[in-house]
Amino acid sequence: MTDLPPNAQNSDNNDHVAQDLLRKLRQKQGSWVEWGIAIAQLQKLGYDPQAIFEATGFEPIQQNQVIVGAQVYNSIEKANVAEEVRSHYSTRGSDVLYELRLLTQEERAAAAQLTFQHKLDIDEAREVAKAVKEFSRFQTLPEGFENHPGDAVAYQCWKLARQNSDLQERSRLIAKGLRFAHSQTARKQIEQLLTDFTVVPKRPAPLLPFYRLDSEEELPRIIPVVGELPLTPQEMKAVPLVEGIEPFGIVKFAGEQAWVALPGWQILLSAEDPVVILCKSDSEALLRSRSGSERASADRLPNQTQNSSQPVLVVVDRDQREWDDISYFVVDNSGELDFQWFETAPEIPLLGKIIVIVRPKKILDENVTKDFWQIDE
Repeated sequence: MTDLPPNAQNSDNNDHVAQDLLRKLRQKQGSWVEWGIAIAQLQKLGYDPQAIFEATGFEPIQQNQVIVGAQVYNSIEKANVAEEVRSHYSTRGSDVLYELRLLTQEERAAAAQLTFQHKLDIDEAREVAKAVKEFSRFQTLPEGFENHPGDAVAYQCWKLARQNSDLQERSRLIAKGLRFAHSQTARKQIEQLLTDFTVVPKRPAPLLPFYRLDSEEELPRIIPVVGELPLTPQEMKAVPLVEGIEPFGIVKFAGEQAWVALPGWQILLSAEDPVVILCKSDSEALLRSRSGSERASADRLPNQTQNSSQPVLVVVDRDQREWDDISYFVVDNSGELDFQWFETAPEIPLLGKIIVIVRPKKILDENVTKDFWQIDE
């Protein structure tokens, strides 16, 4: 007896059913349709394709083919397809029926009839399915062609033949169209190409709107936002480390989190663990600098801010916690985050280094942006 894979359900009833299905598959009992149904049942019981392969010899790609093929077979059977077609595909042709999977039940039945009638292989069946699918998108059928898979294939041949100036290829397409044409009107449309050698140029597809990011600044750095002051050290530490996925710097995250996209300035691209803190440009934290417990030169940062109050983004690299005397750092000040400059090495732990402070874009006259004619000028 074959052991159950570790991912299978363990109930006695399911165990018995699974073992019976595995035995039948291993011994190739029944038709390919029954194999597809059995494999689908095993997957519902918790077996993955690899486990089924190891127990029965059916490769994963073959499993998918017979499962989908069996579903298509059941749908054409319900559509009351001709008995000869049903009998033929009940014993062979899972690969051909697999190609009809994207069609509706009615289209599948008609296409299966066509593939049986012309004894088509997998590649030809794929062409039929594609032609039927494209033909079904017409709100009004092309002149002379009826809603039938044979006419759908004939229309594709007629269209391609009219676009082709090579006489040999044109003749091949005309012969193929006449072979599949179902209606007399479709046949007549194709026969006209035997005397009408006018070439209708194929309309070229439009160019795709490709753009290339030529500079690093055009590729923004996505940075998580801690929040707006006042904040606690715990809130800053709770923000997860963000790693962009190359080559576009895509960021994945779960839960509620705010983010901001900043230009790809070199200082931001070099940061190991940046986060953003929101505050006002005249915030007390931005006006404070200390050396130990004594007040030190407080004009280093204030001189870089404007007199008016405006929101700013303070970018902090949490990875940079080594002191230097030319930088501002984030510290824990009685349970709240604080920005400080230290003239000498501090005795308190540093939570991160301020690397960038971003002001909002300055617009001299905001009303101008509302008038498109002024922007154009």
